Amino acid sequence: MHYSRIPFFILGMLFLMMAGFLILASIKANTAPSTMIFIQLAMAIMSFCLSYLYPQFKQKDERMKLIRQKGMFASFVAMLIYLIVFNMGTQFDFIILTANEMLHLLSALLISTLFISFVIYSKIY
Repeated sequence: MHYSRIPFFILGMLFLMMAGFLILASIKANTAPSTMIFIQLAMAIMSFCLSYLYPQFKQKDERMKLIRQKGMFASFVAMLIYLIVFNMGTQFDFIILTANEMLHLLSALLISTLFISFVIYSKIY
């Protein structure tokens, strides 16, 4: 079966439009936007990154394995930094969020960091 990068791009545009619609709706309703918007923006970033990476990840060679390995390590280090920042922020009341909002924000950060690090390492290697 032959796939292309176009479906990833279309999905990215769809997620981006959904997030934009929710932001516009919250502005019109004069309320704070839902934190689910962060996850939709992260999914849009993931789709755009996969659209960019598709020709390289299709090959399944040593370079792709190195990019994945380095990206996973970078996202693991970033996750530790995010957790330290969130722990310090909640301990000293710099960050005041509910657990649900914190999970949405952390999930969005992890998804975005992983796929952006894949793109950065694909540029390097």
